[in-house]
Amino acid sequence: MDIFCCHLPDTVLAVFLGLCLAFLFLFFSSSFSKQDVRARNLPRGSEGWPLLGETLAFLSPHRSNSLGSFLQDHCSRYGKVFKSHLFGSPTIVSCDHELNTFILRNEESLFKASYPKPMHGILGKYSLILVSGDLHKKLRSVAVNFVTASKSTSEFHLCVEGLSVSMLESWKGREQVAFCKEAKLFALSLMVKTLLSIEPEDPRARKILADFLTYMKGFVSLPLYIPGTPYAMAVKARARLSSTVREIIEERRRTSNEVGLKKGDFMDVILGNEGLNEEEMVSIVLDILLGGYETTATLMALIVFFLAREPASLLQLKEEHQAIRRKKGREEPLNCEDYKQMEYTNDVICEALRCGNVVKFVHRKALQDIEFKGLTIPSGWKVFPVFIGTHLDPTLHENPMKFDPSRWKDKAMNKKVMPFGGGLRLCPGAELARLIIAFFLHHLVLSYRWKTKPDDFPIAYPYVEFKRGLVLEIEPTERHG
Repeated sequence: MDIFCCHLPDTVLAVFLGLCLAFLFLFFSSSFSKQDVRARNLPRGSEGWPLLGETLAFLSPHRSNSLGSFLQDHCSRYGKVFKSHLFGSPTIVSCDHELNTFILRNEESLFKASYPKPMHGILGKYSLILVSGDLHKKLRSVAVNFVTASKSTSEFHLCVEGLSVSMLESWKGREQVAFCKEAKLFALSLMVKTLLSIEPEDPRARKILADFLTYMKGFVSLPLYIPGTPYAMAVKARARLSSTVREIIEERRRTSNEVGLKKGDFMDVILGNEGLNEEEMVSIVLDILLGGYETTATLMALIVFFLAREPASLLQLKEEHQAIRRKKGREEPLNCEDYKQMEYTNDVICEALRCGNVVKFVHRKALQDIEFKGLTIPSGWKVFPVFIGTHLDPTLHENPMKFDPSRWKDKAMNKKVMPFGGGLRLCPGAELARLIIAFFLHHLVLSYRWKTKPDDFPIAYPYVEFKRGLVLEIEPTERHG
């Protein structure tokens, strides 16, 4: 700064400062002063720094099973609904369960998905997260059909079990495993095999995994397209992933045309869908890969973490799976009827979703002026339903910080927690993820005991990662008790 001051004439410096002041005036005027008398009904809050607003504080890492200092401070000062300035836009932040439910149920009528422009470079313009209207319905129906078909087929069940058993057998003779790494490899191997018929040992599977790791690190980073930044690396990783999927599509088309060979996987399904262009095909494959990989691997890690700290819950879970196994032959595979008996298992999964918060918030925008409980949400403002705020709300959940699967015996819990979103954008793969994890847990709890490191815990960036990769100390147990 001193260098500029030494070499600029006073008049030039004065003009420069004047322009800066004018810019700041215009910025604040356009962002906050053009609201009329409605502003008196805006939620209380703060705007933070010029341009950046409070984005950095909002994205500040914290334990995923806690609100974090930003939400804790703002909710205590302004209430569960407050105004802020995030990602370059005036924003209403909601930690209120009733308002969050209202937002999600009025998708495309009062609100619409509205993610920052830089995220489009990572997600792609046909991503299910970004598109709306008829295009969203068309692409979502493809994903839903895949999920519905997969979860009921014995081939898919055998694939899940085969990969689960293979993963656990690879632990033999080891005293420690880095579980997050293992879970990511398991989840991606399952997705590429199911979607693309690519075996885990195929070099393309390793390439996809490496690119997805880079992709996720930039997914919610600051959107600075500067070489070496997480965002720039994520954009390039997404381009490589798209290229890989395109190559697989072209290879599959050639094989199908030349010898008429079909593999019966998801790729065959979308290639037979004449309503999809190539960009849409690539995008839907990447969306399902992303959802199946990231959500499944993260949730697996959260469950293992919480169970290690709650031995009574782990014991009850193990007893449920011992009872299921006693009714079957030693190596007899699991099926849909077994899954239906895994009631406590599903309670464990739901509680891990509530406590661990795989998805912290989503981006929405108000399509018109909206009045809610005496507060005004102005048209054009961004709206963030923050799920973690309601999942850890003591007015909704007794002792909310405690991992307690038994609370899910109360069926009203399903209306108080929304880990997979809601409304038109309810995650299409939610039930499939539950089945995958339930089958994996069956083999895990019957095969091993484990302990976690005292200084390891899940951190929201806001995507969830473990501080030290969730290294487990493992010990084999009697296989079927």
